[in-house]
Amino acid sequence: MRRLLFDGLGGDLLDAGVGTGRNFPFYPDGSRVTGIDLSPAMLKRARWRKDKLGTAVVLREMNVTEMDFADDSFDGVISTFLFCVLDAEHQQPALEELRRVCRPGGAIRILEYTISEQPLQRFIMKLWAPWVRFAYGAEFDRHTEQYLEAAGLELVEKKFLYKDVIKLLTVRPGSS
Repeated sequence: MRRLLFDGLGGDLLDAGVGTGRNFPFYPDGSRVTGIDLSPAMLKRARWRKDKLGTAVVLREMNVTEMDFADDSFDGVISTFLFCVLDAEHQQPALEELRRVCRPGGAIRILEYTISEQPLQRFIMKLWAPWVRFAYGAEFDRHTEQYLEAAGLELVEKKFLYKDVIKLLTVRPGSS
């Protein structure tokens, strides 16, 4: 699943919400990756994984809604399960920041959860939802795509990678 995030990407990449570094093995050869996360504990684990794997990545503590990168800094941006932990009021500002730092013509790929339409799976997910919210601060379905247009982004593709539970959104900065 994570491999698909990086398919066709290269150059200067931003791993927004790098977490513990689970994406490290999938970074494209020759790319220059910067990973950001707001959590010092997650970054500590990511640094351990970076050292263990020998991954070439610059790790920085930073809020995705207030990044200090210059406009058009990255050829591509990926975000793995970041938007499921952002509250509704942070969705659009985070997307606006991703748009701002992504170069024209670049791709932004967002991997996230969604509530299943399958009755049994949906029931189980709703049963687990309070625990997931408590333990991880996450929601299974934040409906991130509803904020894309207002954030100046165009949806290029939406596809499910695992049943109808994990989706990949590919977006790009709008033409306006």
